[in-house]
Amino acid sequence: MHTPVTIIGAGLGGLTLARVLHVHGFPVTVYEAEASPLARLQGGLLDIHDYNGQLALKTAGLMDEFHAIVLEGRQAMRVLDPDGTVLLDRADDGTGGRPEVQRGELRRILLDSLPAGTVRWGRKAGSIRALGEGRHEVEFDDGSRVVTGLLVGADGAWSRVRPLLSTATPEYAGTSFVETYLFDADTRHPAAAKAVGGGMLMVAAPGREIFAHRETGDTLHTYVSLARPLDWFAAIDFTDAAAATARIAREFDGWAPELTALITDGHTGPVLRPHYALPAEHRWDRVPGVTLLGDAAHLAVPNGEGANLAMLDGAELGQALAAHPDDIEVALTEYEQAMFPRSGEVVTFEGAEVHGIDTDDDRLHALIDMITKKDR
Repeated sequence: MHTPVTIIGAGLGGLTLARVLHVHGFPVTVYEAEASPLARLQGGLLDIHDYNGQLALKTAGLMDEFHAIVLEGRQAMRVLDPDGTVLLDRADDGTGGRPEVQRGELRRILLDSLPAGTVRWGRKAGSIRALGEGRHEVEFDDGSRVVTGLLVGADGAWSRVRPLLSTATPEYAGTSFVETYLFDADTRHPAAAKAVGGGMLMVAAPGREIFAHRETGDTLHTYVSLARPLDWFAAIDFTDAAAATARIAREFDGWAPELTALITDGHTGPVLRPHYALPAEHRWDRVPGVTLLGDAAHLAVPNGEGANLAMLDGAELGQALAAHPDDIEVALTEYEQAMFPRSGEVVTFEGAEVHGIDTDDDRLHALIDMITKKDR
């Protein structure tokens, strides 16, 4: 391939694409708005599935590196009633297909697999214009520019590349996470640590849920999910950590204290994460020299599949380009025809189902049925 590939965004999907192209000897440059790999925390645990995320890592030739960062035992799962009653307690027996890793560690092994200089840090894409014949010019916020024969938008929810292909914009999905962390939980917060167990905890009620993961060591990462409009959250001053924590905790009055402690005893201020989504059937007509992957293409409410699908997108796009090095348009068409239906499929992974259960009395039992039927 004589056309250099320009990737906007050094997330998991963009880096997977860069790695697969590098394996096949194709020139590629990734431009990332963040100033460095350590500019911010990269989020919590990811379960990497054997039917998509792991396939991408195999294609990238990074399975040994992946196995080295897996956190053993984290596929354990507990489901509790809001009063603390244990409804499901499933150990990690080592046979599951969704091993857990820290997002930051996964990103690190992808970055380490690329030649120095592949990622250009501190380069935030600004305006992008088509030059004709599949070529595009990207102007960055620092005034620098690059012209490319193949532009890939791997730049997430608010993609600067997407408008070249689609008029769709993300819309608020009606739910938000509020994140908190508890450190040294086994010694400082033993009741909450016991409730979470060795892996993932889920507690659900209509319009409100608590999810928690045991991360590296005895750190507990809590995701409080609330179905509230944006103006409800806007009325909360999240710069006042104590007041914001108290307001969120009030939504869980009457829940068991070991569960509400995951909110009230956090060692970090609560962080609001509104959920936005693109239309489930988001598609676009083929535009020469440009495509999208990951959240830029198919942003959805958090469901455990986003990172996995982004990596699979990157791997399959890389494979398609390697298979058709002299015909970019054939490669992009092949990739998009496979990606479109996959990204629109209904997700039925462990944990996502909680967002789709609306019957008050049977909410948790329906969740357990959905989880355990996968074992039958």
